[in-house]
Amino acid sequence: MAHYLVIVESPAKVKTIKKFLGSSYTVAASQGHVRDLPKSSLGIDVEHDYEPKYITIRGKGDILAALRKDAKKADKVFLATDPDREGEAISWHLAAALKLDEKKMRRITFNEITKNAVKASLKAPRDIDMNLVNAQQARRVLDRMVGYKISPLLWAKVKRGLSAGRVQSVALRLVADREDEINAFIPEEYWTLDAVLKIKGEKRPLTAKFYGTDKKKMTIHSEAELNGILKKIENAEFKITDIKSSERIRKVPLPFTTSTLQQEAAKALNFGTQKTMRIAQQLYEGIDIKGNGTVGVITYLRTDSTRIADEADAAAREYISSVYGKEYAAAGHKNANAGKKIQDAHEAIRPTDIARTPASLKDSLTRDQFRLYQLIWRRFAASRMNPAKYETTSVKIGAGEYCFTVATSKLVFDGFRSVYTEADEEKEESNVLVGNLSMDSRLTKESFDPKQHFTQPPAHYTEASLVKTLEELGIGRPSTYAPTISIILARRYVTKEAKNLYITEIGEVVNNMMKHSFPSIVDVNFTANMEGLLDMVEEGKVEWKEIIRNFYPDLDEAVKKAEKELETVKIEDEVTDVICEECGRNMVIKYGPHGKFLACPGFPECRNTKPYLEKIGVPCPLCGRDVVVRKTKKGRRYYGCENNPECEFMSWQKPSKEKCPECGGYMVEKGNKLVCADEKCGYVTALNKKKE
Repeated sequence: MAHYLVIVESPAKVKTIKKFLGSSYTVAASQGHVRDLPKSSLGIDVEHDYEPKYITIRGKGDILAALRKDAKKADKVFLATDPDREGEAISWHLAAALKLDEKKMRRITFNEITKNAVKASLKAPRDIDMNLVNAQQARRVLDRMVGYKISPLLWAKVKRGLSAGRVQSVALRLVADREDEINAFIPEEYWTLDAVLKIKGEKRPLTAKFYGTDKKKMTIHSEAELNGILKKIENAEFKITDIKSSERIRKVPLPFTTSTLQQEAAKALNFGTQKTMRIAQQLYEGIDIKGNGTVGVITYLRTDSTRIADEADAAAREYISSVYGKEYAAAGHKNANAGKKIQDAHEAIRPTDIARTPASLKDSLTRDQFRLYQLIWRRFAASRMNPAKYETTSVKIGAGEYCFTVATSKLVFDGFRSVYTEADEEKEESNVLVGNLSMDSRLTKESFDPKQHFTQPPAHYTEASLVKTLEELGIGRPSTYAPTISIILARRYVTKEAKNLYITEIGEVVNNMMKHSFPSIVDVNFTANMEGLLDMVEEGKVEWKEIIRNFYPDLDEAVKKAEKELETVKIEDEVTDVICEECGRNMVIKYGPHGKFLACPGFPECRNTKPYLEKIGVPCPLCGRDVVVRKTKKGRRYYGCENNPECEFMSWQKPSKEKCPECGGYMVEKGNKLVCADEKCGYVTALNKKKE
């Protein structure tokens, strides 16, 4: 009787797949990659057309030996690694490491780990797709070149253990640029004006918002402007000039891709990108369902497609019709993927069986697995339903030469919202329109409600918004978003406080050096273009070595130039006038993982270190002592008084010696402007005038 070997990546999958196949199959796991470039050297033969030198990964010898033994006994070996570039490459490396005979080796892929999918894949085996493998080789080699050529410069220039990476350096730059924008932002004042109106014969008052004149929307910039308007309409008659009713639909959401799943899980469940991927991996590889054995409950988690397989689509519509009613199930296909570069071998992320409701799995899942599965299930169900419908009414109310508006919307048909609402959906208007409002309704003014506001700076990046931006700019692919963000956080170039990402001092140093010496690598367009070339390798349109041949000489030249510049700037430890209390030497400034600190130059006999408080030459506005640069626990920089905790002064922006000429308060630097720290005062002047 014939005997077959199926090789997958993880032990969790072994358990799931074993159950679907008969006794003539052995299922074994490679436990991820088995060969890679060596850690100790570049591992790419630059002299001989950039040939990569792969070695067996340390500690994988025993696994490979066991797999070799299994492969010898088998009549056929099926390589069943993940259905993407990375998985294809692992299969290729396995074939090489196990010295598999081409005649008895086949590649199979499935998008979900269910009995039907696995069985179907065995009926459609194929050869290894070298275009996919080469796209992965090209990415690996490019990343290795950037990492291994530039990181040593960072070690020399800044300090040990730092690294540069092709995609992570661009992500770091995005965060840095956003910080600069926020720091340079100057708030502008504006006012809103509400009128509370009584309608004759109705108990509930109506709140109308100031719009402008009948023809033009207006922004009220100051209190003086507001008072001018109030004066004009103090005794004006309020009357309805227009009532419009219309129907508005709220579009159905598309099913999840890797990027939208990461964004939504961050907003709705407060999961970091890495956590989302880890839990999705568990749901994909197989869950032990009570009374049902192990089965994969979602489809493959690395995808940028919103396509849904026909069978799943039909099953979902049928399920929705029977559970929610016919009017909820949408007709026809919604595969909105046209015009976008997508690895469309994949489907969107969806439950493998819509009838497996979150509630029915609750006892088989951990709390986090349940919450993520529920999010995926609801989003998929919603994507096969009809849109929600609202009846909207907008009313214009005239008051002298000005105009106020009231807008309300009422849900007429909840559609997909019966199962799913997005985490950051805007709140529906609270004004419930009085039923019998008409052009003849009599209005009297009860009161005005003016409020002062200030424009807000751009928001700090969060993991979710950074993923969204990386995707929009075409940087990275579904498999790279989570690792990219994890790396810049792990290296402490970026720190996370209450969801927001902030650049650290060490991150600034690395980013500035990359911008100066390697502008193309941190250039968004260059990196997006590179991703496009990798896609073309995958499509078989570009030879992978061609990309490397074009890239390496420029990188090499930039590295040599940077090395020369660095030789001239020999970095000495900066000596300070702080005396080491243990041995009397002058302490020096060093860089650690959290930024600068003071260390005794007498190391190793004297190991004294202390925090370095950099003075900025400005007296504290509260007590007159020196203002120093401090860091929060997470590494975010701020300015505080050296006499902390007695003096509580703190500012995110750098304070200036200049006093505000308007109110006498202290001023802060924002970009190239000096701004009064008191928002209400609002005084602004150019910084360079002062500097001269």
